[in-house]
Amino acid sequence: MEPALVAAFVVAAFLLSVAPGPDMLFIVANAAAGGRRAGLVSAVGMSTGLAVHTVAAALGLSALIAAAPEALVVVRAVGAVFLVYLAVTSWRDSTSGHEATPARKRSLRRLYAMATLTNLANPKVVLFYLAFLPQFLSHGPHAWPVPAQLLALGAVFIVVGLSVDGTVGVTAGSLADKVLGRRAVRRRLQRASSMVFGGLAVRLALDTR
Repeated sequence: MEPALVAAFVVAAFLLSVAPGPDMLFIVANAAAGGRRAGLVSAVGMSTGLAVHTVAAALGLSALIAAAPEALVVVRAVGAVFLVYLAVTSWRDSTSGHEATPARKRSLRRLYAMATLTNLANPKVVLFYLAFLPQFLSHGPHAWPVPAQLLALGAVFIVVGLSVDGTVGVTAGSLADKVLGRRAVRRRLQRASSMVFGGLAVRLALDTR
């Protein structure tokens, strides 16, 4: 792989990672409701989803989806339904009379799975791998095989993305940790998280690009 292309990809990956998007909003919402551990676990889950997308792209599954655009409609629908479920769950938690913090008590394993599935159900990530990664592939007799280059670029993107998302999650969670002990504030944060999830669901359902 050409060093200049790799360097350009690192810069592009960083700029894409720091731009607020659905994944970052998901991480912030969970961190606000459950603290920095929840934020960090959400970031790791998102990166796991990216790893799956990377392997799929290397195996040619993204090309298969490109040949069958209707598959993205199914992915979009699944993602929207899942986000609606998260919105309803967060709102119900905020209206429960229990003293324990539902988001904090929620299994970190479950939160990790939720974040991974949210990323996997985002058709924009599939389109990203279809349109963005190929621009940084090297060609020529000494170039790595395309699958190896896709895996390498995907790994770089995951490292950069996890660094940014992890920092955002821990920062948002640290701020939330200071106020989660107050039941009224916790309830507001959970309702705010519910609205974020609901808004992401609407955006995903209506975005047909």
